[in-house]
Amino acid sequence: MKNEIENKLMNKNTKPTSMRILVYDFLDSQNVALSLSEIENQFENADRITIYRTLKTFEEKGIVHSIQENSTTKYRLCEDDCNENTHSDRHLHFYCKICKQTTCKENVTFADHPNLGFRIDEVRFFAKGICENCLDETLQ
Repeated sequence: MKNEIENKLMNKNTKPTSMRILVYDFLDSQNVALSLSEIENQFENADRITIYRTLKTFEEKGIVHSIQENSTTKYRLCEDDCNENTHSDRHLHFYCKICKQTTCKENVTFADHPNLGFRIDEVRFFAKGICENCLDETLQ
């Protein structure tokens, strides 16, 4: 697994340091977007600044995308086709008001229209509501 992560990082022109590998591996195991504090809590011996710099480098290199939620930034791994110039995360970022989790809804997308006469490099597509799990619980 470590070699696979190293290769993914190197393919994104990112040096695979120990911390970068750990952060990537942790984010890869998550199904929700996480804040810096939530990520930091998983690495008790790591420096907050190092984790922050790792996330910023990942964002610059197209490894993670950031989701602005109220006054908090959350992070989620990008698809493989994101890069330093373009993030292709054209899906809905959904915040549940009950469980307070932010998830990527890949089935709800913002379509790319190549003949508009301009280029869209990044889309911030965000909604708040009640996720399917919490909605099921409230109906029972």
